[in-house]
Amino acid sequence: MTGARRSSQAAAPRLSRRRLLQSFAGAALALPFVEFAAGRPAAAMDGVARRLVVFYFPDGVAGRSANGEPSLWHCTGSGSRFELGESLRGLSRHAGSCVFFNGVSMGPTDSGSHPGGAKKLLTGADGGAGESIDQHLARSVGADRPFRHLYLGAMANYAGASGDKHISYPSAGVTIAPEDNPALAFERLFDGRGAAEDPGDDAAARRTRSVLDTAMADLADLRGSLDARDRARLDDHLDALREVEARIATDVGGPVGSCDDPALDTHGYDPAALYDPAQFPALLAAQTDLAVQAMACGLTSVAVIQASQHTSELVMSRFAGTEMYDPGYDMRSHQASHYGASHDRSHREFADYLAQRAWWVDRFAALLDALAARPEGDGTMLDHTVALLCSEVSDGNTHSHDDMPFVVAGAGGGAIRTGQLIDHGGGRHSDLLLSIARAMGSPIDSFGWDCSGPIPGLLS
Repeated sequence: MTGARRSSQAAAPRLSRRRLLQSFAGAALALPFVEFAAGRPAAAMDGVARRLVVFYFPDGVAGRSANGEPSLWHCTGSGSRFELGESLRGLSRHAGSCVFFNGVSMGPTDSGSHPGGAKKLLTGADGGAGESIDQHLARSVGADRPFRHLYLGAMANYAGASGDKHISYPSAGVTIAPEDNPALAFERLFDGRGAAEDPGDDAAARRTRSVLDTAMADLADLRGSLDARDRARLDDHLDALREVEARIATDVGGPVGSCDDPALDTHGYDPAALYDPAQFPALLAAQTDLAVQAMACGLTSVAVIQASQHTSELVMSRFAGTEMYDPGYDMRSHQASHYGASHDRSHREFADYLAQRAWWVDRFAALLDALAARPEGDGTMLDHTVALLCSEVSDGNTHSHDDMPFVVAGAGGGAIRTGQLIDHGGGRHSDLLLSIARAMGSPIDSFGWDCSGPIPGLLS
């Protein structure tokens, strides 16, 4: 992070986490489940994105296997008619606000390498020989913000990590480290100001859960009349509703997040033990909430959230309450990514790898939930944001740099045509980075290496 001034923007309404979730619950009930929205229109768009959020996760995805089995990440179909890959189903409720990609390559240099992929990821340049897109936008279109650049990590500096373990490049070959401590990041952003806890509205929460119960019962009744394809889509929708219900039930009124009275939810982790893997989910949630709150208050236009680091030693089997949880077995992200040549679900590493990838997607969906729950203009923050989901390799076992697992979310103020699948035909990912820059109002004509222009069909 850079800069030192407080925000001069007007205070946002006081809004508790529970209120956000209840608002999202109402929206979730209305989501279509039979067809994904195509290019969802947004009101009062000015054609320029107000902010960029990069969400990085480590060690790739279950892409095309070494034995040629199809990817379990990438979508099938084309245009506005597509099916989400298995690992992407956590984004089903946001599919109309996303763009999914096939055929995006980071080029052959250092293919098969985690460090090589991390160097190219946001720079678009082999060997990290260039400025990263987040840094370019921070010093250009984001230069008027109190904090030009917000770089938050969750165990991203584990074991003294430096160099290619980090993905933000202020200049060619030079990385900086993210802030892994949410409390320190909060103090720097808001000068230590905090808010009392909101006791919440238990009656309202009960009413919301009752509405969810009724909706799920009605949809379950409908299930028997659908064919197999639509039943699968309905099941995805029911899963999304159950997640909303669970989050409302377990959220007991965290701190209020207004701009005049900001707050940081420190429940679930000890700042003195930032590298305890059992605390990772709470740490990542805190950093995600902090990034959204800082952007809502106009403190920054560019944020990078780095979850762990490539070749990650994060023991994801310590995440209590998830299907990965197994306190008697240490399953690390990088360990699971080497699942073998086949998508063999009986193989423990592969089964755990799939669960891990789904968990990362759910965390990105939670970021989108938070953006979608905050009104902005005639829409929401998500309508005016570009959010990028990314990792440093494609398939975690082969470490390929082709068919990269990129997802763009948010309409970017009308700059992005959402609700579609784009096949870039093997084109370089520098085209995607250029497209993001254009969406943010940067007038550059090229970015990174081998850039051929914005990705056709992505920008409005």
